[in-house]
Amino acid sequence: MKRLACILVLALAPVLPAQVPGDSGVAPPPPPDGAEAGQLRAQVRQRWATHVRSTLGLSDDQAGKLEATEQRFEQQRQPIRARQRQINQALNAELATQAPNQDRVKQLMSERQQNQLKLQQVNRDEDREMQGYLTPVQRARYQEERRRFQERVAELVRHRREERQRPPLPRARPRRRPPR
Repeated sequence: MKRLACILVLALAPVLPAQVPGDSGVAPPPPPDGAEAGQLRAQVRQRWATHVRSTLGLSDDQAGKLEATEQRFEQQRQPIRARQRQINQALNAELATQAPNQDRVKQLMSERQQNQLKLQQVNRDEDREMQGYLTPVQRARYQEERRRFQERVAELVRHRREERQRPPLPRARPRRRPPR
């Protein structure tokens, strides 16, 4: 089960169809192997497309347009998320110092907020495009499915992070049997 969860995290985190407005900017774990990770991402994308198509009752035309929209806007979100991770890492590093620089913290918090606004704008632009080919009910269902998907991924990421932070369990030493 742990292996499945790790694989799912590796496959899902980089290909989220969209992030919620308050994107955390949490860095996904590095893939174990480029080819394997690419294969897993493709499988996740295919399963997501199949799930959304059946859940929303999309026509072939709608499904094609949705896939194109998701891909285009995901390309816009990726550098924004990468910057968010950089900002968060810098902020965490600054806060971890003995005497954090007030001006630097203020600057990083401002950058983080501006970056989140950029991400929200990309999400609004994506939704505006979807208005052209999805019904209001389909858009609402899509957003709910995407929210659920993101929650599952976030939970898997949290679980994996907690497991990495736990100290390893001591290895059991084999018992020696007393001589007879």
